[in-house]
Amino acid sequence: MPPSPTCFAYDPVEQLHTLPGHPENRERLRSAMRLLKARGLLDRMQGIPVSPIPLAQLHWVHPPAYVNRVRALDDAGGGYLDPDTYVVPGSYRAALASAGALVRVLDAVASGQARNGISLMRPPGHHALPDRGMGFCIFANVAIAARVAQRVHGLERALIIDWDVHHGNGTEAIFYDDPTVAFFSTHQYPYYPGTGAAEDIGRGRGKGATMNVPLPPGVGDHGYLRIFDELLIPFARRFQPDIILVSAGYDAHWQDPLASESLSLLGYAQLASRVRDLADALCGGKLVIALEGGYNLEVLRYGLMNTALVLMGLESGVEDPIGPPAYVNNDVDSLIARIRRLHGLS
Repeated sequence: MPPSPTCFAYDPVEQLHTLPGHPENRERLRSAMRLLKARGLLDRMQGIPVSPIPLAQLHWVHPPAYVNRVRALDDAGGGYLDPDTYVVPGSYRAALASAGALVRVLDAVASGQARNGISLMRPPGHHALPDRGMGFCIFANVAIAARVAQRVHGLERALIIDWDVHHGNGTEAIFYDDPTVAFFSTHQYPYYPGTGAAEDIGRGRGKGATMNVPLPPGVGDHGYLRIFDELLIPFARRFQPDIILVSAGYDAHWQDPLASESLSLLGYAQLASRVRDLADALCGGKLVIALEGGYNLEVLRYGLMNTALVLMGLESGVEDPIGPPAYVNNDVDSLIARIRRLHGLS
């Protein structure tokens, strides 16, 4: 049997980063990995060994002073980077491995060893600023991977898609004036962290390379799919990426305790299918997915399983044991029209 065109990275070092009672704890992936193993999906994907991100690559996004601060906090027994973002003994190792795992998946995809791939690691990254951790995030995993794609693999134009329910303010800030990295984000608004207005479209040479889609509560599957079809796809086609990276949060699901966007598990699978097809059409299938949020364990484990199935082209196996929400408000006509005007999409 030939190797799977889909790869994954996981290492139990991520379990070191945990705090009982905190939403972002080790049970998130413990539950998900059990399901992936039980369904035989780990055997059907190509496993990629995990190693810590090299400090030289980490410093492409985070200055040494910040990295040293995280390490010192870990060595001192732990503490907080902000009121939401904890460090415990082992967090530094876990964060280095989380960034490193995503880069190893990227390396496999960029080199042709795999067609696409997913990093099943934590802590997440899309809120982390260059000099500050926040929003449960320590290092900006996806931003680091985008820089590696460019500087190591010569993939000049990277598109980052962020479907987490919270705006990826860290990712946006890192690339806000950079025309070589496009950033597309759907997020509940106004909501934590309070950024991501539609009018925020980039700065200087990067103007137009950021597309924010701030959502009211309850948009649901149909509204999200319309946003991807009518905004993301033309935005991506105009940008012409060499690789696509996804910040995949599963907290827009209707049962997530931290938000209220009314997506279902089937809706998430459809978003993944849209993005996979977009990568196939624009950049030879080169697609790399990183885990961000998602705090209902049942949603998260099935969301990750379904995403892996989509990457492998096995949509027939997608499952939704939870079902659809009782309420959706998928009237996104005016929002889509407004953003199309802001970005000059015909």
